[in-house]
Amino acid sequence: MSTNPTTLQAEPWTSLPPQYRNPSTTSEHSQNQKRGKPLDSFLEGPIYVPDLDLLFVTDIPYGRIFSVDSHGTWSLVIEYDGEPNGLVWNHITLKILIADFKQGIMGLDPITKEIQVLVARYHGERFKGPNDLIMCSDGSVFFTDQGMTGLQDPTGRVFKLYPGGRLELIVGNGPSPNGLVLSRDESALFVAMTRDNAIWYVPFMTDGSVQRVGRFSSYYGIGGPDGMAMDSEGNVLVAHSTLGMVFVHRSNGELFMKIRSPVGVNTTNLTWGGEGLRVLYIVESESGTILKVDWHCPGWLVREAKSEKSAT
Repeated sequence: MSTNPTTLQAEPWTSLPPQYRNPSTTSEHSQNQKRGKPLDSFLEGPIYVPDLDLLFVTDIPYGRIFSVDSHGTWSLVIEYDGEPNGLVWNHITLKILIADFKQGIMGLDPITKEIQVLVARYHGERFKGPNDLIMCSDGSVFFTDQGMTGLQDPTGRVFKLYPGGRLELIVGNGPSPNGLVLSRDESALFVAMTRDNAIWYVPFMTDGSVQRVGRFSSYYGIGGPDGMAMDSEGNVLVAHSTLGMVFVHRSNGELFMKIRSPVGVNTTNLTWGGEGLRVLYIVESESGTILKVDWHCPGWLVREAKSEKSAT
């Protein structure tokens, strides 16, 4: 890592309004994953949908998905029996895909609010607990099946779901696989292995098979890396779940910037939005706050989704 990375501070943009906060310890997520810690919400999975000019976020413990408009106004899109975590916009089907810890991989039509389970099992067995997902240009989806895995049980998985429904196991020995990002040419996948406190680099052969998996970067702290993003220069941005920080690496792994949160340490995920995808939105989950940073270049989403608006 670089010895003297530049440090930026994100600014608070908007927070979950009081009427949507639920001070309770009764959620399964609170009991099972937060050791009974009271949670009035726990935001995750931000995505920007250019077609609607809306930011969407999940609230894991209470099975809710919210939209936030450009003025910071919140609306409840749907509330259902689930634990939604990561989101991604499917630019082909025009639906939001959800990695739901309880239900599996789901699809949500943001207009009709219709929601359905797309896949919940692999070889007949239910998933451990999906966490995050990322789109490919051809409509395929990579997603992590984290469950409660960790160094004591390194059996977390990464799958690829093809448009026709075929499910392929990519990685099967992950200690808590979490956030994902694809290289711009889609020749490699970056996977946040939270309990390994590292980002794994998963390169693909020309036939799509995995070559030699290695560590792209390593971190420290009680938690570990969570959500990720990539910009149009190929820089990899990594949100750390307990340090209140986003680490920014060049494509070779060199750390050259840190972005700090001013309101809490649970920086769990991030995405691009705004005019030309030049705004970085960061979720500070426990406080229910969305932070933002004006970025020096456009963000990078799916190759097909990069429009004239997001060009330099």
